[in-house]
Amino acid sequence: MRRLSILVLLCTAGLLPVTTMGRQTSAKSAATLEGSVLDANGKPVAAAAVTCQSSAGTQPRVVHTDTKGHYSIKGLKQDSYDLRATANGAYSDWEKNIPLHKGQTKQVTLRLLNGNTALSGKLPGKTTP
Repeated sequence: MRRLSILVLLCTAGLLPVTTMGRQTSAKSAATLEGSVLDANGKPVAAAAVTCQSSAGTQPRVVHTDTKGHYSIKGLKQDSYDLRATANGAYSDWEKNIPLHKGQTKQVTLRLLNGNTALSGKLPGKTTP
């Protein structure tokens, strides 16, 4: 019982590193993806959802942009990541395989495509009234 109390005390005091999913994480080794979300006209988009996941398709995370269209995803481990933004029916292309190294901060700007684009044309053998 005494050992458990000492362990809890050391963890809460920040003197013993905490591990996540079997890997040690700390502020020095954590990486960050940050940047802006812009609309099709190049204007910042507030409250856009930015989805971040490892390039292997695991550990999805969603953050939202602030009033100036900025986002920040902190505490990422060294890996490659995919990013995409969505807002008001518009979306960006996936930015794929963005490599992040320990302690690195990388800037990525996401540009939304026009969400109101409709396909038009005729299907073979079909007539329209």
